[in-house]
Amino acid sequence: MTHFSGPPDRERTFRTLYAAVYPDLLRFVQRRTPADRAEDIVADTFLVVWRRLDDLPRSDGDARAWIFGISRNIALNNRRGEQRRESLGLRLVDALDVTASCEDIDLATSRMDLARSWRLLSEVHQEALGLAVFEELTGPQAAAVLGISPLAFRLRLTRARRALRLLLDHLPASSGTPQPVSGRTPTS
Repeated sequence: MTHFSGPPDRERTFRTLYAAVYPDLLRFVQRRTPADRAEDIVADTFLVVWRRLDDLPRSDGDARAWIFGISRNIALNNRRGEQRRESLGLRLVDALDVTASCEDIDLATSRMDLARSWRLLSEVHQEALGLAVFEELTGPQAAAVLGISPLAFRLRLTRARRALRLLLDHLPASSGTPQPVSGRTPTS
């Protein structure tokens, strides 16, 4: 590996660093994250490295470990974000304040349909609905959280509600009796 701390030329230092570390870093990330996320995490890592190039450790081994640490932190942050989104979906189902027994098949089916529809919503739509419903923020407050205008948030929330309604309306109709997958009636 080439020594990273030599010339004061930031761009050349970064290019040398990138060429030397990229293959190992990609393999490191691929072993720890879903394959479809690995390249994004590596790209995010090098963005942080570029921004913090002045903090680059002097020795090659320390620099490599520092970069792997940045990558690990990004992967952990992504995983926590995914867990929060999944948790929000589960909270949506639990937010239905119903005192009826879970034996009520219609209620159970509605809850499952809502949970499935929530998972199919885009992240943007989930975020808008979550801020309005779970966090109980006003339009201007939610807009401030997202860094957009109140009008833009109202539009985003309207689209999110419409998307959720469409998903709920287009789910396959469920019946209380499970149908066999093969289309044949089960035999005893």
